[in-house]
Amino acid sequence: MALDKGTKEEITKKYQLHEKDTGSADVQIAILTERITELADHLKTAIKDYASRLSLLKLVGQRRKLLDYLNSTDTKRYQSLISRLNLRK
Repeated sequence: MALDKGTKEEITKKYQLHEKDTGSADVQIAILTERITELADHLKTAIKDYASRLSLLKLVGQRRKLLDYLNSTDTKRYQSLISRLNLRK
């Protein structure tokens, strides 16, 4: 359930901090959010797909860790990213 290259490039361009930024916490969180929404949609139809459910939980945990890191280092960026991605918290 990986994202295709075009989608990743779109997300990277939208959330990057500078021109060559591909790995900042903002970009990683945005990519993880897109993967989480795709997996959640998949699990609505494939209810018994427990392997995908486990990977969804791992992705959510990874995103939570990145969000906590971003909140501890730069709270303003954290708040703006949360509002741009429509996440709770």
